[in-house]
Amino acid sequence: MNDATTNSPNHETPETPPMEPGREIKVWDLLVRLGHWTLVIAFTIAWLTGEEESALHIWSGYIIAGVVALRLCWGVVGTRHARFSDFVRGPRAVFAYLRGLAAGTAPRYLGHNPAGGAMTVLLLVALAVTTVSGMMVYAIEENAGPLAGFVASTDAPSPALGLVPMALADDDEEENGHRVHEEEGEELWEEIHEVAANLCLALIILHILGVIASSLAHHENLPRAMVTGRKRAEN
Repeated sequence: MNDATTNSPNHETPETPPMEPGREIKVWDLLVRLGHWTLVIAFTIAWLTGEEESALHIWSGYIIAGVVALRLCWGVVGTRHARFSDFVRGPRAVFAYLRGLAAGTAPRYLGHNPAGGAMTVLLLVALAVTTVSGMMVYAIEENAGPLAGFVASTDAPSPALGLVPMALADDDEEENGHRVHEEEGEELWEEIHEVAANLCLALIILHILGVIASSLAHHENLPRAMVTGRKRAEN
């Protein structure tokens, strides 16, 4: 005889249903996502306009500097997976994850994995150096930008220290020496700016390759997660 209760479509079991395999949870907050894609757009514009030194290049640099400063603060006081304490690991953990990724045994992390965390820190530092050096070049060349006052104060002669020229000949000599010093400083900051920008590009390429590798290894779309802010709940 069949059990009518068991076969009834209205029968309810007391057990809690298992977690849905495709369930997603919120990982990246809005500020992290907006900051990430703003940096992508602003750096692309800055890189493409680097030879022109146009207003577009300058303002994209300001945007990068602002986002980097905000992200550094948010890395201390932000949401759980945005904080540096959640994803910054030592070199041993980073290389262990990379070895596991190559071997197909790397564990999945809900937030940044150790390699991704290291890349985040390196990119923020490289972008900070790039923008500060760019603002220094702009200040020396055009006497403009947020660092113009700093450059002017360090280059100006000080009457209190007896550095004011006493004769016209001394004026010419002082002016020529100042010009040479200014040109040397400009060349130095331009070189720092160029090296830092190229380093940023190299890190971005490595970052993209790492995202692809991790997405394939853990069967998830990490770029999509940085758009929606959601990732698969289970490992």
